[in-house]
Amino acid sequence: MKQIVSISLGSSKTNYEFETEFLGQDFNIKRLGTDGDLEKAAEMLLQWDKNADVIGIGGVKLPYGLNPRYLKKKHMDKLERLGAQIETPVTLGSELRDVSFEWCLRFIQYKFGNYFNNAKVLFFSGMDHYRLAKVMSEFTDNLTFADPIFENGIAKFLTSIKDLKSYAHGVHEILQWIPSKRLASSVVPLKAWNDYIVKKAMQKANIIVVPNDYFYKYLENMSLEELGGKTIITPTAYDDRIEFLKERGVDVVIDTTPKILERVVAPNVLEALIIAALGRKRDQIRKDDLLEIISTQKMDPRVVYPSGNPKRINRFAFVIHPLSKEFLKKDKAVDFLSNFTPPAFLDAVEKVIAYAPPWVYSRVTGIKSPTGAEAEGWLITVGGTPKQMLAHDPEFTYKRLLQAARMAKRMGAQIMGLGAFTKVVGDAGVTVAKKADIPITTGNSYSASGALWAAADAVRRMGLLKVEKGKRIIGKTMVLGATGAIGSVCCRLLAKAFNEVYLVGRNTAKLLALKESILEETPGVTIKVTTKPDRYIEDMDVIVTATSGQGKTVLDITRAKPGCVITDVARPLDLSPEDVAKRPDVLVIESGEIELPGNPEMKNIGLPHKVAYACLAETIVLALEGRYEVFTIGRDIEWEKVREIYKLGLKHGMKLAAISGVNGVFTDEDIQKVKHLALEARKKNKAAAGR
Repeated sequence: MKQIVSISLGSSKTNYEFETEFLGQDFNIKRLGTDGDLEKAAEMLLQWDKNADVIGIGGVKLPYGLNPRYLKKKHMDKLERLGAQIETPVTLGSELRDVSFEWCLRFIQYKFGNYFNNAKVLFFSGMDHYRLAKVMSEFTDNLTFADPIFENGIAKFLTSIKDLKSYAHGVHEILQWIPSKRLASSVVPLKAWNDYIVKKAMQKANIIVVPNDYFYKYLENMSLEELGGKTIITPTAYDDRIEFLKERGVDVVIDTTPKILERVVAPNVLEALIIAALGRKRDQIRKDDLLEIISTQKMDPRVVYPSGNPKRINRFAFVIHPLSKEFLKKDKAVDFLSNFTPPAFLDAVEKVIAYAPPWVYSRVTGIKSPTGAEAEGWLITVGGTPKQMLAHDPEFTYKRLLQAARMAKRMGAQIMGLGAFTKVVGDAGVTVAKKADIPITTGNSYSASGALWAAADAVRRMGLLKVEKGKRIIGKTMVLGATGAIGSVCCRLLAKAFNEVYLVGRNTAKLLALKESILEETPGVTIKVTTKPDRYIEDMDVIVTATSGQGKTVLDITRAKPGCVITDVARPLDLSPEDVAKRPDVLVIESGEIELPGNPEMKNIGLPHKVAYACLAETIVLALEGRYEVFTIGRDIEWEKVREIYKLGLKHGMKLAAISGVNGVFTDEDIQKVKHLALEARKKNKAAAGR
């Protein structure tokens, strides 16, 4: 049986001894703490020379990852010199530490799918964890280093790898000769300010990297406010540390030291174990050897969920904008001034605010999938109304959307959705997706799915058409704006559900091409095309309006068939409240809004609690799934993506919200009232036709 001894400058109260098997060999592992007594550690080192197969040295501060040439602790230097004089191989575990840092991040990023993308990461010591920071920088630019504060008491954060290098190799060396840290710690206001800004940085971070050395000193004054919901990355997360973090609400602990034995042990013990198992000397162990063993022995990073339940919070952003100048009056100041100013005042405000840079309208929290995944995000406003966006060239809006994308990335969002008219302008998100540093989706796939989802539910609840499972509905449907992004998919979906579909648009050639495409996919359905919907409106059982009419009248509702279900997916709406009021015997719904899972909290967006527009829901579904990719852009929506986002939505607990119209949610009583009026109107029409 081979003997591994770990001599630590740490507490002797945590000494242990146990036997284990590794790489087919038996080992006895013994830890001996010296309570900080360097001379005692040196004596033990000499005592175990030739009596152990490999000796590990623990409880010493390992060299900084950046390796400034002058930074080496005296006690470590002495132990290393002594270790070189004895025959038994001696290791600090630094080689394994460096390898495990990189392996840990790459493994987590791969296994959990883009786990670190755009995360806001706070390093208490970037110099200690330089290798880890270097790898992390491949996945996110949102890095913050607190080295100047903890090392020298200077109230300054570093925000890039470049700044960290400059600090380590230049500024840090100079500051070693300046008593700034001693001064800061002795002046109460300075120390209080440093504590304050560190706590604020922790509150803003998604991930906090805590060194093994002085773990409790870094975190002893931190509470649920700083640590609640965070992911902590730290080497050698002993049970007492896990319990400490659990009490402070930490969601996830990532231990960069692999756990391959029955208990958690320090890197020096694991590296000593590997050296002994391979029969090598310390200087004969290469990083490739360590990587091979880590891989073949499946020494995966240890991920601990202190609460006992796996948790992961993904982040998104979504762009909104005022749909008309009347929406601007939701701002109290604008509303107040508009009461005392001429109508031209609102026109002026509408023009001015279109030039404003994006701003955060609301934070969104509390979204939780049945799978356990969670999402949070931000609603970002750009100021242009549809009228103002159309008054400028597309580049005017692109510029503001790219500003919003940069803002979203800085806040930690991993995907951004475009809402309302921002997904219609220009090439419908293609240019923005190409130029943005964050994945973009317009949400049109789920908008199309939600629209037909709502229409199908409305038809079922109205009960005027016979619906048999597995069979097409005998009825006539019409899509206005059929060749548009959402309209074309609505046509394809309706063709699978109804036996007759009318395609309405302005370009006959595009309509004919769409017709041929649908007939190839769905043979047997009757497809008709027209540029004049009024000729057929009176016969339609279901109508979907998906135009870009910007509020212009595109449908004469007075000619609609009693009991017709009209789904208005256009934004702004194609049908005004005044139009809808003309026909109480027609059910007009405002597309298919989605009920979000969990208990979402955000500012009012004009919908009931927990309800979101389908385009916003698509962004949230992709975030919950960890699909940080360009999903829906352009004017040609892929049917496969419509089906995929629908299934993903169901997986994550998305539901069709209560059907709503211009006056709010439709109850069953409301729908039955519309049905009753429709049947009465049909009787009158039939009687009139018989005269």
